[in-house]
Amino acid sequence: METEGDKNRGFTHFDSQGNAVMVDVSAKEPSARTAVAKGCIAVNRQTLRAIREGRAKKGDVLGVARIAGILAAKRTAELIPLCHPLIFDTCTIDFHLPEVPASADHPDPLDQAGARPIEAACRVQLTGKTGAEMEALTGVSIALLTIYDMCKAMDRGMKIGNIRLCEKSGGKSGRFIRPGGEGGLNAETEGGPDRTGYA
Repeated sequence: METEGDKNRGFTHFDSQGNAVMVDVSAKEPSARTAVAKGCIAVNRQTLRAIREGRAKKGDVLGVARIAGILAAKRTAELIPLCHPLIFDTCTIDFHLPEVPASADHPDPLDQAGARPIEAACRVQLTGKTGAEMEALTGVSIALLTIYDMCKAMDRGMKIGNIRLCEKSGGKSGRFIRPGGEGGLNAETEGGPDRTGYA
């Protein structure tokens, strides 16, 4: 007869009785860990132009979204019940913005329906016994939600999607790189001279 423990074999957040538990990491040695997660938000032409030109009524859209994403990543354990509190070495949020066509008649190679995807990437680096995938995924998610909040008066049809882990290193499972060369940003990033993307 199959027990709850049999059903949940391979899932580290269940005990032998099938109860949800926080994983015991006391026996693990701290190691350097890095994770990169990405996602995107599709906005209309007018919204993208307002973000690029700093004309959004609520202010600096990407600046606020960056701070919100970093803050959220640091507080992942307060949002995801079985995550461990972690201390970061660094956390960055970067954005890639597509070009805005000069006019509605201009050929748009990105999306003929008029939506322009803004890509966000969160990179978390730490030394610890667990992490940092959930922290990177949380950071990019909240950064994208903040863009929506900052711009919803202009465009309530914005669409958030394609949130995924692109790369992680460290820990027992070792290195993971999503197929397709998605280990980091591979195009122009917004964020100043120290935001050059991830190779």
